[in-house]
Order: sequence, then C-alpha cells, then structure tokens
Amino acid sequence: MFETEFLSALFLIIMINIVLSGDNAVVIAIACRKLPTEHRKKAILWGTFLAVIVRVIATVLAAYLLKIPYLYLIGGIVLVWISYKLLLDDDSEDKIDSSENLIHAVKTIVIADIMMGLDNVLAIAGAANGDLTLIILGLIISIPIMIFGSQLILKAMERFPWILYVGAAVLAWAAAKMILHEKVVAALVAGSSWLETAFKVLIVAGVLLAGIWQQKRSRKEDHSVSSEKYVS
Repeated sequence: MFETEFLSALFLIIMINIVLSGDNAVVIAIACRKLPTEHRKKAILWGTFLAVIVRVIATVLAAYLLKIPYLYLIGGIVLVWISYKLLLDDDSEDKIDSSENLIHAVKTIVIADIMMGLDNVLAIAGAANGDLTLIILGLIISIPIMIFGSQLILKAMERFPWILYVGAAVLAWAAAKMILHEKVVAALVAGSSWLETAFKVLIVAGVLLAGIWQQKRSRKEDHSVSSEKYVS
C-alpha cells in the first residue's frame, strides 16, 4: 500500500515537472544563446544543477515562503525584467570575457528559475505531502527535461531566430500570471477573465515592443559610431 502511494505521488510530481519545466527550458536556452559553443553545456549543467538545489530548499520551505508579503508580485516584476533583458541583442557583451558571460548566464538561469519555480514548488510540495525523498526524486527527474529541452530550443533558435521572441513572450506571460496570483492584484480582477487576459497580453506586448525598440536604438547608435570612425 505504501509503495503504491509513494509511486503514484512520484508519478504526479514527474507530471508536474514535465508540464511546468517547459518555461525553465526556454530561460536556459535564451540565457545561453550568446555563449561560445564550448561554454553552453557548462552553463546549462551548472545553471540547472544550482536551480534544482535552490528549488529543493524552496520546496521544503514552501509554507514559510507563502508568508512573505507580495512574493508573487515581486517575482512577477523580476521575471518581466528578465524576459526583457534576455530579448536584447547587446553586442557589448562580446567585449566581456567569456568566463564572465558564463557566470552571467548561470546567474540568470538560477534567478529566473527561482521566480518561475514558485508555482512548481507549491505544486510539488502539495503532491509530496512534505515527503523530502519524493521532492528530491521528482526534481532530480526534472533535470534531464530541462537540460535536453533547452538544448533542443537552442538548436531551433540557431535555425529560426524568431523563436527568441516566442521565448520572451512565454516568459512575459508567466510573469503576468505570477503577478495575477498576488492577492492584492487578484482581488482587483476577481471575476473578470477578460481583464486577466488583457493584462497578460499587455505585459507580453510591452516586453516585446520595448525589446524591439531597444534593439533598433542600439543598432542605430552602433551605426552612428561606425560612421563617425569611418569619416575620421
């Protein structure tokens, strides 16, 4: 009986991870896209490893996390910023040492995973009923999902650059959902599904338009600098 309950709970946790790890794979792929090929695997492995450790700790402390005021609101705002930053095509990063880029990518993966993982953490904590063994097993099984998923997305992004914008939109949508989970915000839009949808669309559109505008601005500035150098 115990084994059946344990296995069914583990299966439920695995399903939760499969469903909710897609966003994390997108974050990993976008964060690593500018890295040299030899550093991508390191960033994916380290980023995923550290993110899973943080998620295990957060799952164990889930009950305490819920007591933090405005947790979802803060997490959602941070995730909006991350989705915007990941969208930027900043050529100045080429001047940074590759090892610094690697560390930056790993930090981005871990921070984004913490923000995005709140729903995942709470869902797993509920499914595991506080069983630490189940929590750790479930999250360990999610590792290959995030690693192989992110590598597939990376390869797709190299072939189809527009996937970057889809990825940024997915992250922005997740950020909007987090903000709407905040009690204060949820009370404002309670019973109005169209308002919730409009808010999500507004956040996604805002991130994409701001990112595209900033990209065009950066290219104009680079073009102006190149022109001045050529004239001089």
